[in-house]
Amino acid sequence: MRLLSRVVTVLLPLVLSLAVLPQAAQATGADRSAAALPASVPRAAPAAAPAAPLTSVLVFSKTAGFRHSAIAAGIAAVRRLGTANGFSVTATEDATAFTTANLARYQAVVWLSTTGDVLNAAQQTAFESYIASGGGYVGVHAAADTEYDWPWYGGLVGAYFASHPATQPATVKVEDRSSPSTAHLPQRWTRTDEWYNYRASPRSAVKVLASLDETSYTGGTMGDHPITWCQNYRGGRSWYTGLGHTEESYADPAFTTMLLGGIRTAAGASPADCRPENGYTRLFDGTQASLDRWRQAGPGGFSLADGTLTSVGGMGLLWYPVTPFADYSLKVDWMMPGDDNGGVFIGFPDPQGDPWRPVDLGHEIQIDATDADASRTTGSVYSLKAPDTAARAAALNPPGTWNTYEIAVHGKRIEIHLNGVKINDYTSTRDIATGHLGVQNDGAGMDINYRDIRIRQDGAQSTDLARGRPVTVTSVEPGSTHVGANAVDGDPATRWGSAYADPQAITVDLGSVRTVDQVRLTWETAYARAYTVEISPDNTTWRTVATTTAGDGGLDTVPVGATARYVRVQGTARATSWGYSLWELAVLGR
Repeated sequence: MRLLSRVVTVLLPLVLSLAVLPQAAQATGADRSAAALPASVPRAAPAAAPAAPLTSVLVFSKTAGFRHSAIAAGIAAVRRLGTANGFSVTATEDATAFTTANLARYQAVVWLSTTGDVLNAAQQTAFESYIASGGGYVGVHAAADTEYDWPWYGGLVGAYFASHPATQPATVKVEDRSSPSTAHLPQRWTRTDEWYNYRASPRSAVKVLASLDETSYTGGTMGDHPITWCQNYRGGRSWYTGLGHTEESYADPAFTTMLLGGIRTAAGASPADCRPENGYTRLFDGTQASLDRWRQAGPGGFSLADGTLTSVGGMGLLWYPVTPFADYSLKVDWMMPGDDNGGVFIGFPDPQGDPWRPVDLGHEIQIDATDADASRTTGSVYSLKAPDTAARAAALNPPGTWNTYEIAVHGKRIEIHLNGVKINDYTSTRDIATGHLGVQNDGAGMDINYRDIRIRQDGAQSTDLARGRPVTVTSVEPGSTHVGANAVDGDPATRWGSAYADPQAITVDLGSVRTVDQVRLTWETAYARAYTVEISPDNTTWRTVATTTAGDGGLDTVPVGATARYVRVQGTARATSWGYSLWELAVLGR
């Protein structure tokens, strides 16, 4: 049973405006105790043990063009972040700081609304060497209005400034809510800023963290309009935001928490997957409408609030019944509040209400950092293959912060990435090449949160040729709304139900002769004990491609490998006293 109660999930401490900090709290460096600082300063979550602690940041704000009045406020804000989070901050507008020896002192360099040509050739070479050695770059606002004649820098920042309308409110669409810099933000974030248009969208080369809804303001010219992003660049790390024009930005805890996360990302202190992410389809996007396409098998379930699933009870499984998948990359954002337990399941057949079927027939990619058995810890293929524990330790964000799995399945090979780092590679002996996906609610006290479940299907993919096509049936269950069209509407909650007699049939017209790879039947409790699947080019001449007298319900996949315009499923013997009932009739092909 799916739980639909709405609860508020608090993911980060509430912070107040930086503007109210006393002057003493604005000192640079790590010489003040974090415990003595006001609660208004955003504090970073504890770093994962293997991640290098953030200790030193350089802020560079030289301008050779327009100078933003917010630069001083920006420097002060970064200093306060340093004081609150244990790293020192050096601010300069002197380009002679860009030497190989000096840059090596810093884990990240913040280019704070720089403009124009600010480095000479030798300084550029030193900065390129710094990035190649694993250094971090943070670009804020007009950092994209800088060094137009230095192509290497253009690649580092991701996109060059083109124009902007007047400062005004707009809605930011937060695309990645697992990144250390954006996990605290709502899905839609309305704020006032100067909204840059860029010469070209960087999406193909960077991981877009947030973009602009151009319908929410005037003057946007890009259509697809990234505004905050990160990337791995030529040996180092880059994080950029177009926000930060106004002085008020640097007194806004939502913005300064984002900036802190960007600094930590660029410095490598908080692992983040900054690889480009293109071609993915969201199976769960944080909305109730997308959740309604999933089903719960077994006890417990999930509540939904702020685009976040929170486990309730168990042990159960929330699974995606609309279609099984083959040859794909699955990404799931997850967070354990403490010493908890969960998992992502792949490659299983219809569980038929039993959460143990996916355990036995598919695989669980485990989420549990403390089990004594390495094959049952985070990143393992549960009980079968332990992860590379050193790689996992370097990539894992700690409890209370978000992580991202990428689980790539091609045939029976499973590759697992954690926050962009490969931690496991396993070839299964089970029949998992095609199957369903799900996320686990392990039980009371084993709390787990999930966000943003998306998939990219690789290679040549069949599509459901029957979706929304005309259907004819021999009958409809008396007094019901279970019409034939329900079987091809893509909604797992609707079904076709027939009269309580044999035989019965459902026929779908694909509209033209198509290549049919397989027919997939998702039966309701009233299933067929015996049935045939037939195809025809003209609705007159029929050929039988499958026959069974031992149907057992659930999901039946029937290989076809032929051309046809019409597909018919004819039930000849019911398994129950009811009629025939199909949740879904899918015809996969091209």
